[in-house]
Amino acid sequence: MRILVTGGAGFIGSAVVRLAISRGHEVVNLDALTYAACLDNLAAVADSPAYAFEHADIRDRAAIGRLFARHRPDAVMHLAAESHVDRSIDGPDDFVQTNIVGTFNMLEASRKYWLEAGRPKTFRFHHISTDEVFGSLPVDPAARFCEETPYDPRSPYSASKASSDHLVRAWHETYGLPVVLTNCSNNYGPFQFPEKLIPVAILNAISGNPIPVYGDGSHIRDWLFVEDHAEALLLAVERGEVGRSYNIGGGNERSNLELVKAICAILDDVRPRPDGRAYADLVTHVADRPGHDARYAIDASRAGRELGWRPSVTVEEGLETTIRWYLANEGWWRPMLQHRGVGQRLGIGRAAA
Repeated sequence: MRILVTGGAGFIGSAVVRLAISRGHEVVNLDALTYAACLDNLAAVADSPAYAFEHADIRDRAAIGRLFARHRPDAVMHLAAESHVDRSIDGPDDFVQTNIVGTFNMLEASRKYWLEAGRPKTFRFHHISTDEVFGSLPVDPAARFCEETPYDPRSPYSASKASSDHLVRAWHETYGLPVVLTNCSNNYGPFQFPEKLIPVAILNAISGNPIPVYGDGSHIRDWLFVEDHAEALLLAVERGEVGRSYNIGGGNERSNLELVKAICAILDDVRPRPDGRAYADLVTHVADRPGHDARYAIDASRAGRELGWRPSVTVEEGLETTIRWYLANEGWWRPMLQHRGVGQRLGIGRAAA
């Protein structure tokens, strides 16, 4: 299968590209190389004859059309998106333009290509989204997001992703475009840009800096190891039923404070502090994010039944793998710290222009 992956130089996208190449697929990586993208994420496959990179922006419909004509993909895996909630609070425009308008452009280019190719039944447009479109859950452990959960986005980021989900479904219902959708829980793992909670906690800890935790740290997330997610995404594009959506979750619920303390405990074992103190002493509670959702949890049973997918690691196993990767790859993450906004408090909400 020849797969056009958008955002393939990003965190999740690069995991998908690496796995797809290893499974014998051909991959065309379309990426605009914005601040969180890094071609070094793809060093392992960069020389593969099955891999091609195209520097393009999904907001440029003409460029996208040329790439479809040049590469003639069998499937699209659409991961390109602005994804950081805090950045969406401070600057929602990029999220609307990339996540909504960019998805519209991808849908129209895909529809044109699909029609000109004679509506091949094997073509798929796989849209990768987030559980944040569903809003917030109560603390009740029985409550889970399922595929039929009504949408209730609370941030500019989640609203933009909800909008893109609706566009994808509309293009299927109105035009017959063969689509599959997936909504995932919080990803973590190697190559994650250091503005998200887990890499921030790791890098602040080993630098001896305060580890920020929003509010009282009681917000609960379902943590999904990125390589497990990549496996689920390939199964969805290969086996998913047209027009169907699949929730992908790690089955690893932890509060933010519990997660950060687990990171600290692992670091205490694998890289003790020179002064002998516990890394947990660095935990610092800071002002909460506006509109911070209390809890996310995924019911991934449909993906288990229909795709044959299960997460393979616990959050403790995944965290240790991730921590050891960051400790061994300072040459990857150190330059990332120079990007705009990294290491600064974002998402407080600036005055509207």
